[in-house]
Amino acid sequence: MTERSHFLVETDWLAEHLHDPNLRIVDMRGYVRTVQRGDVQEALYVGAPDEYAQEHIPGAVYIDWTQDIVDLDDPVEAQIAPPDKFAREMERLGIGDEHVVVAYDTHPASQFASRLWWALRYYGHREVMVLNGGLPKWQRENRPVSSEVPAYPPAKFTPEVQSAMRATAQDVLAALNQPGTLLIDARDTAQYSGEVARGHGRAGHIPGAINVPREELIASDGTFRDSEELRQVFTRNQVKPDERVIAYCNGGVAATTVLFSLAMLGYPTLTNYDGSWNEWGSRSDLPTEV
Repeated sequence: MTERSHFLVETDWLAEHLHDPNLRIVDMRGYVRTVQRGDVQEALYVGAPDEYAQEHIPGAVYIDWTQDIVDLDDPVEAQIAPPDKFAREMERLGIGDEHVVVAYDTHPASQFASRLWWALRYYGHREVMVLNGGLPKWQRENRPVSSEVPAYPPAKFTPEVQSAMRATAQDVLAALNQPGTLLIDARDTAQYSGEVARGHGRAGHIPGAINVPREELIASDGTFRDSEELRQVFTRNQVKPDERVIAYCNGGVAATTVLFSLAMLGYPTLTNYDGSWNEWGSRSDLPTEV
């Protein structure tokens, strides 16, 4: 397997492996629904279980990114679930240590599928990939879909936290202006610049962060740009492989599209600020700039 194909699988490959007993396909469909009120943007995080129930890739199980793999007790929305809850959810779905996981969604930048990629890697499960182009590409190619909900036997999932892959607000604060660390803001340019504020938070971005909107990493057909084009995006933004990259967005989800793309290129030290702007923007004790 090449570097890229260890992270990203094509529809042809998945079609050939649909009945592989070692494979678990995960439907990660969901939404961030936004309403603009002046220069403030309100956001609602929702899953899409009804869409899954209607039709999905045969054999796929469903994970609601807003409920199943988050810490519902954390005051910051959409934070990764603690190890025991995460493991229970994987085991309930029949995802064990031995399984290869392929995640997909319908998001234009595959950010919910890449969120599961990051979450599984954070808990030490390395055999996880994203379907290039997601369900839209699968459907365009008239590939099979099903409404049948599979029932896999319970599995054993052993979470092993990879602490370097997740940053807290304190970690990010300590990293500001530190040589060898680069902050990447994956949000759109209007939020990064401060033209638009999200929710009740402040406008702007974390001091020193550069802006690489996740959409820049996606081709016009909804697939990830090829490796050379991705490399050009990051080179143009002076992202260096020898740096530690900390990516953030609003809720630690869009940031994973950036981290996933960097991982495909072999960048070794990649961290998600999981609290992201949902946390940073709401705390007056943390610095911002516009």
